[in-house]
Amino acid sequence: MAVDDLLVHGGAVVTVDDDFAVHDPGWVYVRGHRVSEVGAGDVPTSRLRQAADVIDATGCAVMPGMTNAHTHLFQAFFRGLADDKTLLNWLRDCIWPAAEHLDAEIAGAAARAGLVENLRGGATTVIDHQYINIDDSIDDAVCVAADRLGLRFLLAHGWADRNYHPPLQTTASEAIAQASAVRDRWDGHDDDRIRVELAPLIPWGCSDDAMRATAAASRSWGRGIHIHCAETAVEVEMSLDERGMRHVPWLDSLGVLGPDVQLAHSIWLDDNELDLIAAAGSVVVHCPVSNMYLASGVARVASMRDRGITVALASDGPGSNNRQDMFEVLKATVLLQKVHHLDALVLQPEEVIAMACRGGAAAFGMPDVFGIIAEGQRADLLVVDLTSPFVSPVHRVASSLVYNATPRDLQDVVVDGRIMIRNGQLVVADERQIMTEAVDAAARLFARADINTRLTR
Repeated sequence: MAVDDLLVHGGAVVTVDDDFAVHDPGWVYVRGHRVSEVGAGDVPTSRLRQAADVIDATGCAVMPGMTNAHTHLFQAFFRGLADDKTLLNWLRDCIWPAAEHLDAEIAGAAARAGLVENLRGGATTVIDHQYINIDDSIDDAVCVAADRLGLRFLLAHGWADRNYHPPLQTTASEAIAQASAVRDRWDGHDDDRIRVELAPLIPWGCSDDAMRATAAASRSWGRGIHIHCAETAVEVEMSLDERGMRHVPWLDSLGVLGPDVQLAHSIWLDDNELDLIAAAGSVVVHCPVSNMYLASGVARVASMRDRGITVALASDGPGSNNRQDMFEVLKATVLLQKVHHLDALVLQPEEVIAMACRGGAAAFGMPDVFGIIAEGQRADLLVVDLTSPFVSPVHRVASSLVYNATPRDLQDVVVDGRIMIRNGQLVVADERQIMTEAVDAAARLFARADINTRLTR
């Protein structure tokens, strides 16, 4: 339910503004969907009296909600099925055999479970690269799940028109028609909380003509383009062998590269590609846990930041992580860069929090609408307990959020002014029922695909 007047006070308010101001203690006053006021010190008595609902955040940090800027929600049913494989073998052995048996009912159950996981993992906004379109109703089922749970959500309608698992391939015209129908029903829904765009799957799975056509269609809607880019060295070699170009120059040659493009992974990039991305203003979506899980490589995050490239953060799908936990992503992002560069100072906690919040808002296409705690911004808030034995004592709030906090410390979650989680309890849906339905749906999927699994109930 929407809250007309919500007050969050008593905690350390981590604004993630340009100065990374932390008001400790501080307070946030929410009216409707937006932050009305942010203050330092004790909350004024008038605001305390006026608020219809109050969250006492004493002993907590209050930070903007994070964006999981690249995931595949259907993979909530695939976690742990194909550990210890490289990307292309993982696709062949784990994803394709079962994914072709998805239907709208099963995909909806996976989306509900995956979105609850995202909420509990600190993501108030999710970009779902949804490329399983066997059933025309799958996209709708996923959007219904996002709508009912209340997250901010971007459905990136995925497609591949060649070189992919045949049952999962589609033509450009079919992809545009499917996405257009979903867009008509969902794009801009609930004051722009839900959006739809087109999302070519991988460069080696997309023809030049189809790329141009789908990019033009998505841009005609005022939306962007989401694509896997340079995730593995093998994929880059495939592009060089076939096209004589690496991934980013190929996108640039087609006129696709631009400020409305989200490049997921972007690991195997040379200096020229980084310069092209910087000049185009595209957003890179970094998925450190997945990149380590699949042994894909280490993205050049420090070099990206040196060039002013906007970097967002993501878990990737649960099939290659195996969690959608943005707190884990925060810590992994910092540690991976430190050990890769053998430089303890290469990336700071404040910088990685900004990637998860402000970088994620840019990936969503709303860089000036959410991602910081400031007057007029959408009220997407996390209240994180800093008093547990795993976190306390706290010497620096940003450090504790990145290196210590986990989903167990997430006390309250607010999206668009609505309380989603309160005192650690999901209040917008029956979590136990969602997870029971998820296990049952997963069992039906793998039985249909004739894949033996041992699901724990």
